[in-house]
Amino acid sequence: MSKRSLSACPASPNCVSTQATDEIHAIAPFPYVKARAEAKEALKAAIATLPRARLVEEDEAYLRYEFTSLLLRFVDDVEFLFDDTTKTVHFRSASRTGYSDLGVNRQRMEQVRALVSGKL
Repeated sequence: MSKRSLSACPASPNCVSTQATDEIHAIAPFPYVKARAEAKEALKAAIATLPRARLVEEDEAYLRYEFTSLLLRFVDDVEFLFDDTTKTVHFRSASRTGYSDLGVNRQRMEQVRALVSGKL
């Protein structure tokens, strides 16, 4: 199995990633203590409570979702990567189009962080 990685954020401020090093894009990953499969199911359950989220790809240590905005139907791509070595969920959330997202991707990921806090 090839080791997956998250794509880098573009220069535009409509993306956050746990693997970014600059202030505009960087965000803290989620820690997990459960077995990876359990932590992944808990994360999926949390995301299932969010509106207009669709799981589009999944493997043992990876999840990819599409979130569609209500009014203009913009699509944001959200990826999660489970790292068993560090017991960390890395993620990237990015708008497909446009320049600024007015902080939507960061807000969504902080909302997910609150939903999964203590559950992974």
